[in-house]
Parts: sequence; structure tokens; C-alpha cells
Amino acid sequence: MIPEEDRGPAWLRDYGTTDFGAIEADIQAMEQFAAKLAANVKDSYAPHMSTVSESMGTPLPPPPGEFVELSSFLLAHREAQDVTHQNVYNYANGTQGFANAAADISKQYSGSDAFAHARVSDVNKAFDKVGIPDATTPEGDL
Repeated sequence: MIPEEDRGPAWLRDYGTTDFGAIEADIQAMEQFAAKLAANVKDSYAPHMSTVSESMGTPLPPPPGEFVELSSFLLAHREAQDVTHQNVYNYANGTQGFANAAADISKQYSGSDAFAHARVSDVNKAFDKVGIPDATTPEGDL
């Protein structure tokens, strides 16, 4: 047993413990969020994807063989271009998928008492359907 003087202030003793038994979701807000997110990707992001992709695809001339440092730089540069290109497309597809999942969840519970019936497994299923990686997997940690 820890002596009272070593336990710290009473107001801080339960720090780090939470009760997630009463999380509530606003279904209408989820529908609005999904619509705005999808519109933002469609109107503000997607029109610029091809421009970014074309700019990154500009071929660079091969360096002279004796310039090893430039060769190494161009190799690293190409790898960075590839990752950036993937991120440009994955952001659009992933964000659209996230918006679709939010819309599906809101549709599923729009006519019911969602606070009583919604389950975390339903949300996970909606994200699985659109291919959003679980945060505990290595892909989700990026």
C-alpha cells in the first residue's frame, strides 16, 4: 500500500483512466461531414492531381557515370518521387473512401436510435469495405 503522502494530489489520481461507455455520435453531423469531405476531394484536390503527377513525371537526363554522388542523388530523388506520387493518389482515394464510409454509417443509423444501437464493429466494417487500413497495422502507422 502506498502511503497517502506519496500518492500525489487527489484530483490527479485517476489521470489516464477513462470510461468510454457513453460515446455518442451525431448522425446528421456525420452525413454533413461525409458530403463536405467528398466535395472537397472532388472540387479542390482531384483537379490538381494530374498536374502534380505530370510535373513529377518529367524525366531527368542520365548523369555521367563518373559522377557517383549525382547518380546516388537521382536514385533517391526517383524513390521520393514514387512515394510522393503514390501519396497524391492514395490521399484522394483514401479520403473519398473515408467519406463513403461515413455516409454508409450515417445511412445505416439515420432512422434509428443510433446512440443505443451503433457498435464499433459496424464502424470497422464500413472502413474495411472501403479499404482503410486499421491503425494498428503497419500501413496505418504511416
